[in-house]
Amino acid sequence: MIEFVIGSSLAASAGLNAWMPLFLLGLADRLIPAVSLPAGWSWISSDVALWILGALLVVEIVADKVPALDSINDVVQSVLRPAAGGIVFGAGTNAQTVAVDDPAAFFSENTWVPIVTGIVIALIVHVAKASARVAANAVTGGVAAPVLSTTEDGASFALAAFAIVIPIVAGILLLALIVAVVAIVRRRRRRTREHAVSRDSPPNPQSAAEPPR
Repeated sequence: MIEFVIGSSLAASAGLNAWMPLFLLGLADRLIPAVSLPAGWSWISSDVALWILGALLVVEIVADKVPALDSINDVVQSVLRPAAGGIVFGAGTNAQTVAVDDPAAFFSENTWVPIVTGIVIALIVHVAKASARVAANAVTGGVAAPVLSTTEDGASFALAAFAIVIPIVAGILLLALIVAVVAIVRRRRRRTREHAVSRDSPPNPQSAAEPPR
Protein backbone atom coordinates (compact mmCIF):
# COMPACT_ATOMS: atom_id res chain seq x y z
CA MET A 1 0.00 0.00 0.00
CA ILE A 2 2.76 2.46 0.91
CA GLU A 3 4.38 1.81 -2.46
CA PHE A 4 1.16 2.84 -4.21
CA VAL A 5 1.01 6.05 -2.18
CA ILE A 6 4.61 6.85 -3.11
CA GLY A 7 4.06 6.13 -6.81
CA SER A 8 0.75 8.00 -6.95
CA SER A 9 2.20 11.06 -5.21
CA LEU A 10 5.17 11.14 -7.58
CA ALA A 11 2.88 10.76 -10.60
CA ALA A 12 0.56 13.52 -9.37
CA SER A 13 3.62 15.71 -8.87
CA ALA A 14 4.57 15.06 -12.50
CA GLY A 15 1.07 16.08 -13.57
CA LEU A 16 1.80 19.53 -12.13
CA ASN A 17 5.43 19.76 -13.22
CA ALA A 18 6.96 17.06 -15.39
CA TRP A 19 10.53 17.50 -14.25
CA MET A 20 10.17 18.17 -10.52
CA PRO A 21 9.71 14.56 -9.29
CA LEU A 22 12.29 13.18 -11.73
CA PHE A 23 14.88 15.72 -10.57
CA LEU A 24 14.14 15.18 -6.86
CA LEU A 25 14.13 11.39 -7.24
CA GLY A 26 17.52 11.54 -8.97
CA LEU A 27 18.94 13.85 -6.28
CA ALA A 28 17.59 11.62 -3.52
CA ASP A 29 19.32 8.59 -5.05
CA ARG A 30 22.59 10.54 -5.10
CA LEU A 31 22.39 12.29 -1.72
CA ILE A 32 20.22 10.17 0.62
CA PRO A 33 21.79 6.83 1.59
CA ALA A 34 18.39 5.31 2.41
CA VAL A 35 17.13 5.88 -1.15
CA SER A 36 18.29 3.48 -3.85
CA LEU A 37 16.78 3.38 -7.33
CA PRO A 38 16.54 -0.01 -9.06
CA ALA A 39 19.06 -0.76 -11.78
CA GLY A 40 16.56 -0.10 -14.56
CA TRP A 41 15.95 3.45 -13.33
CA SER A 42 19.44 4.37 -12.11
CA TRP A 43 19.98 6.60 -15.16
CA ILE A 44 17.77 9.21 -13.48
CA SER A 45 20.55 9.98 -10.99
CA SER A 46 23.37 10.16 -13.54
CA ASP A 47 25.24 13.45 -13.95
CA VAL A 48 23.96 14.01 -17.48
CA ALA A 49 20.35 13.26 -16.53
CA LEU A 50 20.43 15.56 -13.49
CA TRP A 51 21.86 18.46 -15.49
CA ILE A 52 19.28 18.00 -18.25
CA LEU A 53 16.40 17.55 -15.80
CA GLY A 54 17.53 20.60 -13.82
CA ALA A 55 17.66 22.75 -16.95
CA LEU A 56 14.24 21.55 -18.13
CA LEU A 57 12.83 22.18 -14.66
CA VAL A 58 14.02 25.80 -14.73
CA VAL A 59 12.58 26.30 -18.24
CA GLU A 60 9.17 24.96 -17.22
CA ILE A 61 9.10 26.99 -14.00
CA VAL A 62 9.75 30.20 -15.95
CA ALA A 63 7.52 29.43 -18.95
CA ASP A 64 4.58 28.46 -16.76
CA LYS A 65 4.48 31.90 -15.17
CA VAL A 66 4.17 33.92 -18.39
CA PRO A 67 0.58 34.58 -19.54
CA ALA A 68 -0.27 32.98 -22.91
CA LEU A 69 3.07 31.15 -22.88
CA ASP A 70 1.79 29.06 -19.97
CA SER A 71 -1.10 27.77 -22.10
CA ILE A 72 1.30 26.85 -24.91
CA ASN A 73 3.51 25.12 -22.36
CA ASP A 74 0.52 23.11 -21.11
CA VAL A 75 -0.18 21.89 -24.65
CA VAL A 76 3.44 20.77 -25.06
CA GLN A 77 3.40 19.14 -21.63
CA SER A 78 0.28 17.11 -22.51
CA VAL A 79 2.66 14.35 -23.61
CA LEU A 80 5.64 15.01 -21.35
CA ARG A 81 3.83 15.12 -17.99
CA PRO A 82 2.00 11.78 -18.41
CA ALA A 83 5.25 10.20 -19.64
CA ALA A 84 7.10 11.56 -16.61
CA GLY A 85 4.29 10.28 -14.39
CA GLY A 86 4.77 6.78 -15.76
CA ILE A 87 8.52 6.92 -15.18
CA VAL A 88 8.39 8.21 -11.61
CA PHE A 89 5.58 5.83 -10.60
CA GLY A 90 7.61 2.89 -11.89
CA ALA A 91 10.86 4.16 -10.39
CA GLY A 92 9.31 5.15 -7.06
CA THR A 93 7.44 1.91 -6.43
CA ASN A 94 10.47 -0.19 -7.37
CA ALA A 95 13.00 1.82 -5.37
CA GLN A 96 14.26 1.12 -1.88
CA THR A 97 13.41 4.24 0.11
CA VAL A 98 12.97 5.34 3.72
CA ALA A 99 9.54 3.65 3.76
CA VAL A 100 10.07 0.75 1.34
CA ASP A 101 12.41 -2.05 2.33
CA ASP A 102 11.28 -4.70 -0.17
CA PRO A 103 10.28 -3.05 -3.46
CA ALA A 104 10.11 -6.45 -5.18
CA ALA A 105 6.98 -7.24 -3.18
CA PHE A 106 4.97 -4.66 -5.14
CA PHE A 107 4.10 -5.18 -8.82
CA SER A 108 6.44 -8.18 -9.01
CA GLU A 109 4.69 -9.18 -12.21
CA ASN A 110 3.27 -7.15 -15.08
CA THR A 111 5.91 -4.45 -14.80
CA TRP A 112 4.00 -2.32 -17.29
CA VAL A 113 1.15 -1.81 -14.80
CA PRO A 114 2.90 0.84 -12.63
CA ILE A 115 3.97 2.78 -15.73
CA VAL A 116 0.44 2.87 -17.14
CA THR A 117 -0.94 3.75 -13.70
CA GLY A 118 1.47 6.67 -13.42
CA ILE A 119 0.59 7.88 -16.91
CA VAL A 120 -3.13 7.91 -16.09
CA ILE A 121 -2.68 9.71 -12.76
CA ALA A 122 -0.38 12.37 -14.22
CA LEU A 123 -2.70 12.88 -17.21
CA ILE A 124 -5.74 13.47 -14.97
CA VAL A 125 -3.86 16.01 -12.86
CA HIS A 126 -2.44 17.71 -15.96
CA VAL A 127 -5.87 18.07 -17.60
CA ALA A 128 -7.33 19.56 -14.42
CA LYS A 129 -4.39 21.96 -14.08
CA ALA A 130 -4.54 23.08 -17.72
CA SER A 131 -8.32 23.56 -17.59
CA ALA A 132 -8.10 25.62 -14.42
CA ARG A 133 -5.30 27.73 -15.89
CA VAL A 134 -7.27 28.55 -19.06
CA ALA A 135 -10.29 29.59 -17.00
CA ALA A 136 -8.17 31.68 -14.62
CA ASN A 137 -6.38 33.42 -17.50
CA ALA A 138 -9.70 34.22 -19.16
CA VAL A 139 -11.09 35.77 -15.97
CA THR A 140 -7.97 37.67 -14.84
CA GLY A 141 -6.37 38.42 -18.19
CA GLY A 142 -3.35 36.31 -17.27
CA VAL A 143 -2.59 38.18 -14.05
CA ALA A 144 -3.21 35.03 -11.97
CA ALA A 145 -0.73 32.90 -13.95
CA PRO A 146 2.38 33.58 -11.81
CA VAL A 147 0.49 33.01 -8.54
CA LEU A 148 -1.14 29.79 -9.73
CA SER A 149 2.12 28.53 -11.22
CA THR A 150 4.04 29.17 -7.99
CA THR A 151 1.36 27.31 -6.02
CA GLU A 152 1.49 24.38 -8.45
CA ASP A 153 5.29 24.24 -8.29
CA GLY A 154 5.14 24.22 -4.50
CA ALA A 155 2.55 21.44 -4.52
CA SER A 156 4.61 19.44 -7.01
CA PHE A 157 7.74 19.82 -4.87
CA ALA A 158 5.90 18.89 -1.66
CA LEU A 159 4.27 15.80 -3.19
CA ALA A 160 7.54 14.50 -4.59
CA ALA A 161 9.69 15.32 -1.56
CA PHE A 162 7.29 13.84 0.98
CA ALA A 163 6.69 10.79 -1.23
CA ILE A 164 10.40 10.02 -0.97
CA VAL A 165 10.92 10.89 2.71
CA ILE A 166 7.54 10.87 4.54
CA PRO A 167 4.94 9.06 2.38
CA ILE A 168 2.11 9.46 4.91
CA VAL A 169 2.27 13.25 4.51
CA ALA A 170 2.37 12.82 0.73
CA GLY A 171 -0.77 10.69 1.01
CA ILE A 172 -2.58 13.51 2.85
CA LEU A 173 -1.48 16.03 0.22
CA LEU A 174 -2.59 13.62 -2.50
CA LEU A 175 -6.07 13.42 -0.98
CA ALA A 176 -6.25 17.21 -0.92
CA LEU A 177 -5.22 17.31 -4.58
CA ILE A 178 -7.89 14.75 -5.47
CA VAL A 179 -10.54 16.92 -3.78
CA ALA A 180 -9.29 19.94 -5.73
CA VAL A 181 -9.35 18.05 -9.05
CA VAL A 182 -12.90 16.82 -8.42
CA ALA A 183 -14.01 20.37 -7.57
CA ILE A 184 -12.46 21.73 -10.77
CA VAL A 185 -14.11 19.05 -12.91
CA ARG A 186 -17.53 19.65 -11.32
CA ARG A 187 -17.24 23.40 -11.71
CA ARG A 188 -16.26 23.04 -15.35
CA ARG A 189 -19.21 20.72 -16.03
CA ARG A 190 -21.61 23.08 -14.27
CA ARG A 191 -20.42 26.04 -16.30
CA THR A 192 -20.72 24.01 -19.51
CA ARG A 193 -24.33 23.09 -18.65
CA GLU A 194 -25.20 26.68 -17.73
CA HIS A 195 -23.71 27.93 -20.98
CA ALA A 196 -25.67 25.34 -22.97
CA VAL A 197 -28.92 26.25 -21.20
CA SER A 198 -28.46 29.98 -21.73
CA ARG A 199 -27.64 29.40 -25.39
CA ASP A 200 -30.66 27.16 -26.04
CA SER A 201 -33.22 29.06 -23.94
CA PRO A 202 -35.77 31.11 -25.95
CA PRO A 203 -35.57 34.91 -25.81
CA ASN A 204 -37.66 36.78 -23.28
CA PRO A 205 -40.95 37.79 -24.99
CA GLN A 206 -41.13 41.00 -22.99
CA SER A 207 -37.72 42.09 -24.21
CA ALA A 208 -38.74 41.32 -27.78
CA ALA A 209 -42.02 43.25 -27.57
CA GLU A 210 -42.25 46.75 -28.97
CA PRO A 211 -42.06 49.49 -26.40
CA PRO A 212 -45.36 51.28 -25.66
CA ARG A 213 -46.02 54.46 -27.63
